[in-house]
Amino acid sequence: MRLLFVAHNHPSLQPGGSEAFALGLFRALRDRHGATGLFLAGVTDALRPRRPGTIVQPAGEAEDELLVSLDRFDRFYLSQQDIYGLAALTPLVRRLDPEVIHLHHPLLFGMEGVDMLRRAAPRARMVATLHDYFAICPREGQLLTAEGALCPGPAPDRCRRCFPDRAPLEFGLRNLALRDAFRAFDTLIAPSRFLRERFVAAGWDGSRIVVMPNAVPATAPVPHRALSKGERRDRFAVFGNVNRFKGTLVALRASARLSTQGVAHGLAVHGGTAWQTDAFLAEFAAALAAAPAARHAGTYVPAEMAARIAAADWVVIPSIWWENAPLVILEAFRHRRPVICSAAGGMAELVTDGVDGLHFPLGDAEALAAAMRRAIETPRLWARLVAGIRPPPDMDDAARAHLGLYRAPAALAA
Repeated sequence: MRLLFVAHNHPSLQPGGSEAFALGLFRALRDRHGATGLFLAGVTDALRPRRPGTIVQPAGEAEDELLVSLDRFDRFYLSQQDIYGLAALTPLVRRLDPEVIHLHHPLLFGMEGVDMLRRAAPRARMVATLHDYFAICPREGQLLTAEGALCPGPAPDRCRRCFPDRAPLEFGLRNLALRDAFRAFDTLIAPSRFLRERFVAAGWDGSRIVVMPNAVPATAPVPHRALSKGERRDRFAVFGNVNRFKGTLVALRASARLSTQGVAHGLAVHGGTAWQTDAFLAEFAAALAAAPAARHAGTYVPAEMAARIAAADWVVIPSIWWENAPLVILEAFRHRRPVICSAAGGMAELVTDGVDGLHFPLGDAEALAAAMRRAIETPRLWARLVAGIRPPPDMDDAARAHLGLYRAPAALAA
């Protein structure tokens, strides 16, 4: 099967869940199921300067993983204004003649890129995975209000509170344009039931959206931390980019509260701080200084995940927005670590409270501190939750499921 995968980034340039899953799926289909094709990753000059004379360059040593320089992108309308650059890709797509085109994010390629792909490969089945809410939320796909509260979904009055300088007509045009552009796809994939429900609530046709979970590589679980006599399971870890939406500050404030209460513990924050504002970085530094049991372990690459999680008893997911299907939860379960997460969105869907992890109210540092204290001080709780963890899907599972979808009759796939 000839495949064309399209993503908004290559994880070798900047780590991110959706692009990491997309690349892992492409490689599994190529290496273990005989697929051929290309992985096209959009990139801006901020991550990889454009080479003179071309918008395409290798992502690394693999000949079928390419970067496409696309800088003139409108993030509100998800519109790529470099139509000449997109047109330059048309001969490449035609030569490949893909049987399946799988879009993993509309960023950078934009709706114009979708149109280019449909025209260049009119016989290809087109599939798109909705990894987040960008298509229904112009505020960076976060579904958060300007005040930081959860937003039920797009509506002109609600959206104008986040974009007071935009005319009401612009929100309607954006929604209509995106829904129309996505009609080019034969099937849409949602990695969680929750995300599918959000899109249906926003007016998208639920009959075209299938739920198919994400996956992580089938690595061997790292051993649990050896305890000395009398030692407790009191080591916590947060993984992911350090930013406000990921709830990094919530985790640090919870750790500070535990220290104030005299509860011995450790919190390691794993992740980089790239692209954050000076204001947030100052807040982060202050919160870290106020949490003596916490440390910032810095950025990491996927290959380092196992070594870092080895020192943790628990993984904390403190995100303050409706995360769709965080790969960190699947990684934690792969390594048999219980998860303490916000009780919202795809997080609560993946983690069952009291079975393989614990929930706490979203954004509530005091409640998170209470959950962490319960995790430390409740005898046998950790062992019971570890026993409740089921192995997550691996990339070969995902590859087989996707191949079944690609090969299914169009009516069944939708």
